[in-house]
Amino acid sequence: MKVGVPKEIKTHEYRVGLTPGAVREYVAAGHAVLIETTAGAGIGATDDQYRKAGATILDSAREVFASSEMIVKVKEPQPSEWTQLRENQILFTYLHLAPDPEQAKGLIKSGCTAIAYETVTGPAGGLPLLAPMSEVAGRLAIEAAGAALRRYSGGRGLLIGGVPGVQPARIVVIGGGVVGAHAARMAAGLGAEVTILDRSIPRLRELDELFEGRVRTRFSTIDAVEEEVFAADVVIGAVLVPGASAPKLVSRGMLSSMRKGSVIVDVAIDQGGCFETSRATTHADPTYEVDGVIHYCVANMPGAVPLTSSQALNNATLPFGLALANKGFAAVLENPHLRAGLNVYRGRLTYKAVAESLGLPFSPFDQAAA
Repeated sequence: MKVGVPKEIKTHEYRVGLTPGAVREYVAAGHAVLIETTAGAGIGATDDQYRKAGATILDSAREVFASSEMIVKVKEPQPSEWTQLRENQILFTYLHLAPDPEQAKGLIKSGCTAIAYETVTGPAGGLPLLAPMSEVAGRLAIEAAGAALRRYSGGRGLLIGGVPGVQPARIVVIGGGVVGAHAARMAAGLGAEVTILDRSIPRLRELDELFEGRVRTRFSTIDAVEEEVFAADVVIGAVLVPGASAPKLVSRGMLSSMRKGSVIVDVAIDQGGCFETSRATTHADPTYEVDGVIHYCVANMPGAVPLTSSQALNNATLPFGLALANKGFAAVLENPHLRAGLNVYRGRLTYKAVAESLGLPFSPFDQAAA
């Protein structure tokens, strides 16, 4: 199969769909890999490195899209890319369709087969292609919060870990999944006072054992969220509903009771955000203020550390990408884990019809997107 990797064009997105090491794996399996020139510049990978790995370098994204049977990316396709996709072409990337119905319509119109990293499942039922970026984003969330807390950034002027004799920042993490656990680990490591809210008692038990008392756990109710958020210096939004919009757990009205100069980091912004006042930002302009509360809502947080992120992402996506390259769309039909990632089917049917034909679950968002 001809596998194409265009350069990412989202603002300040430096990751790349395939690293040179991953290209070698595809080539060794008998596939042709087409890379847009300078696609790997963000991770320090030159065109010569890709050539040595066996790739062919093309001068433009248009050539890559036109010549490839499967497109491997990182972020969701931008409007200028939708029009270059076509029927019988596979797109393998993050899609995050829940807050972006226009993208869904563009993909359906293109006729491509789109498989979303964030909904591909693992044998144990997890999300193995989302997990590595969730790990990165969770850790980055605390770094971002620390920067936003500084006075010149509009924050309260707190050092996350404090110093002897001075109270550290109080950090509340809403959601105890991969993002939440890694955010809590970073925050606790810096010496912050950390609380994790979640609605799963078994997960709270796991977290309590994991952190051995260094992090407080609390069952998430409306009262608990209000109490913790009002007393927090930093609130990390780490809630995930796979394939659907994130629930809005902190309302605009609650902001007036939060501490002035406190910080919200919405890691769920890719799925619409879990704060009512969240709107997607970029690394070029990452924060804004609402009612005295600093909001950090960058939609591609792991793009800030592309070398780490690209390597972690490629480690996870490689087995699935090779399966697609080896068998094409048949791999989706044969593999229930890839089938779970199917978001748009050849543009001929609505997602609902495809979901029903394959026996897949159908969510309210799918109706809106279709």
